Amino acid sequence: MKKLSNLRCTLLVLLSFVAFQTVKAQDNVIDEVVWIIGDEAILKSEVEEARMNAIYEGRRFDRDPYCVIPEEIAVQKLYLHQAVLDSIEVSESEIIQRVDMMTNSYIQNIGSKEKMEEYFNKTSTQIRETLRENAREGLTVQKMQQKLIGEIKITPAEVRRYFKDLPQDSIPYIPTQVEVQIITQQPKVPVSEIEEVKRRLREYTDRVMKGETSFSTLARLYSEDRASAIQGGEIGFNGRGQLDPAYANVAFNLQDPNKVSKIVQSEYGYHIIQLIEKRSDRINTRHILLRPHVPEDALIAANARLDSIADNIRNNKYTFEAAASLLSADKDTKNNHGLMPNNNPQSSLMGTSRFEMQDLPSEIAKVVDKLKVGEISDAFTMISESSGNEICLIVKLKSRIPGHKATISEDYQNLKDIVIQKRQAEVLDKWIREKQKHTYVRIKEGWNKCEFKYPGWGQE
Repeated sequence: MKKLSNLRCTLLVLLSFVAFQTVKAQDNVIDEVVWIIGDEAILKSEVEEARMNAIYEGRRFDRDPYCVIPEEIAVQKLYLHQAVLDSIEVSESEIIQRVDMMTNSYIQNIGSKEKMEEYFNKTSTQIRETLRENAREGLTVQKMQQKLIGEIKITPAEVRRYFKDLPQDSIPYIPTQVEVQIITQQPKVPVSEIEEVKRRLREYTDRVMKGETSFSTLARLYSEDRASAIQGGEIGFNGRGQLDPAYANVAFNLQDPNKVSKIVQSEYGYHIIQLIEKRSDRINTRHILLRPHVPEDALIAANARLDSIADNIRNNKYTFEAAASLLSADKDTKNNHGLMPNNNPQSSLMGTSRFEMQDLPSEIAKVVDKLKVGEISDAFTMISESSGNEICLIVKLKSRIPGHKATISEDYQNLKDIVIQKRQAEVLDKWIREKQKHTYVRIKEGWNKCEFKYPGWGQE
């Protein structure tokens, strides 16, 4: 079942309540209980922390945040209480994965691990421990919502009826969508360049093993995986299936955190790896990644081959589809006639071959924007989002559906998703209102003069 945006509201609110004891927010706060819901209290400090975090994340409130935030916390506590009754559990691996994601997000936004620690006035270990409970609660709320919603079935007749009853000014606008085919070539890297990369990695290994410097220092200075380099090469806990197979095979065989692995070749380049910690079927490692430099003449040669392929297609010597299947280096598209799949988890079109323009890699989007349907681009070079390596490619625009107001014939799936989302929201709204009637609530004077989303808090 798709996790549609407005049904994640409670979860996203919860995840934004990162319970960091931000000194700036707490200096002038005398803690007090402002709500009691069931047998749990909501503290003024919780509300203040959530408000400060919302400011950090750029969230805007349509009502008084001192009304909105306590009510959102109260709703989350309703879900958590029901989850206990229903024995809803979250696995340790799910929690670790969420903590890794949240920690990495903060590091990327703030700039570095050290700056994150300075900002929150806590060590990274303390931050992760705080995040663990937030992750546990967030995932529990999500699972509880999914159980309450179940699998909602919608018939075509219901979708048509919903669309027919929509006022004209409420009909959703569907942005321009495209289908794109690609053929790629991987420029050839000289053996001498690969040997130079291996020499440098062997040198780093020697320096670590001799105690001249630490692995993490070298990762910060030299690793070409910049996302992990700022953390000293640390990539966080991962299961075997989350890692490149070649990387995983070596990493999971490491036993001594003081040792450095042999050189590992993956689709991303060449690595050396150091073990940090193993937990059951998950492992935390740090690595240094180096990619062999692709010389300019190799890029020119690869682009020339692609331009020749494009000319042959234009001259009807063979089709784009046949060329993609036989000549393309892209493993994700060559067996599908070059058609790009939309794997963007943030896209409503994920799992299809359609893209909104902002979902495409920026270099491809710029080229596609200038193409007519059926037209093939000249060859160009870009950095692969998946591997981080330079690739050369040509692009064909297979189809373009201009932006338009939704129609039942062209946009049935979009409208079906909207109807399902609406039904899911109704189920959760009804459950919250019913649960609210049977839950003891007391609100401190001065905090109850609010226009709540769910009226009736504290009324007997």
